[in-house]
Formats: sequence, C-alpha cells, structure tokens
Amino acid sequence: MTKQTAREDEAAQTDEGTAAAADPAPAAASTAPAEPDPAALAAEMKDRLLRTLADMDNLRKRTAREVADAQLRGITSFARDMLGVADNMRRALDAVSPEVRQSAQAAVTALIDGVELTERELLKALEKNGVRQFAPQGEKFDPNLHQAIFEVPDASVPAGSVVQVVQPGYMIGDRVLRPAMVGVSKGGPKAAPKSAYNDNVQA
Repeated sequence: MTKQTAREDEAAQTDEGTAAAADPAPAAASTAPAEPDPAALAAEMKDRLLRTLADMDNLRKRTAREVADAQLRGITSFARDMLGVADNMRRALDAVSPEVRQSAQAAVTALIDGVELTERELLKALEKNGVRQFAPQGEKFDPNLHQAIFEVPDASVPAGSVVQVVQPGYMIGDRVLRPAMVGVSKGGPKAAPKSAYNDNVQA
C-alpha cells in the first residue's frame, strides 16, 4: 500500500467520524417521556383537596342558613298571632290598679296572680323559640325598631328620646317582628345632629 493510498483511507475514516458526530442516531431523538415531578403532583392534589373541602364547607353553611330561614319563616306567622294574646293579658293586668289589687278578695287576687303567671310563661315560651320582647324606655328613637305615635314636649331630656312605651316591641332572631310603639320627646337639646323620628310620627 502506497503512502498516498494510506492518507486517502485515513481521510475517509475522519470524514465518517465527523458525520457520525454531527448526525446522532435517530434513537437518541425519540427518548421516553420525562417522569412527572412528585412534588408538583403532590401540590396539585393538595390544591384540589383544599378546593373540594372549601366547597363542601360552603355548601354546609348555605344549607344550614336555608334551614334556619325556613324555620324562622314558619314560626313568624304563629308568633305574630301569639303577640295579640300577650297584649290582651297585659291590658287586663294594667286595668287592675294597685288599690283594687290590695282591696280585692282572695279569689280575685288568685285570678290576677294566675294571669301574671300565664303571661310570664307565654313570654318564656316565645323567647325559647327566638322571640324576644323589648321596651326601649329612655333609649334614643330608632326608626328601625320603634314606631313613634306621639310627641311629648320635654326640655329635660334630649329630643328624640323614648319617654313612654305604649306597646313593647318584639324581635325574632335578629329581625323586628313588631316595632315598639312609643312616645318621643321634643323640645330638649338635640341628641344627634340629624334626627329622623319626625318622619315616623303618625298624625
């Protein structure tokens, strides 16, 4: 073999090696898909779990509110009817003056005591079912809770104060079942820069 032939063979082998390096095997380009990151997968599962738990908690709270509202609506009508009974008991007791009570016979006194006991039991039963009586004597007039039926000139108390409760009000839960019917003072110093009770005074 001549030296020239040997050089030609070496050059051919070098060209083949360069081509092989420049053009990798096709198998290397089609490698298997990368394994999912365990940390990322765990974070995604945790996020889904937290979202599901939050949705379930919201559903539970919404259902509880709907059940409570349904129960409240069911008792509201009955409670309004019972307020008339409570009012009549109170009127009957107010009609008995202290003098009459002191001079009454034992049977009449027992009857009065029985009516008072019945009134207390009725109010207790209403309160047990979420109906609470309130009498805002001395409080600032609130048109959301009180209904003013007359004004009382009185310079000794701030204007817009409840000076007389004609009929107590009732709440059912946090709602007004019946506003308190009251007399409101006027003529005294203003209790607040802006007073809205005049709009609620009935002629």
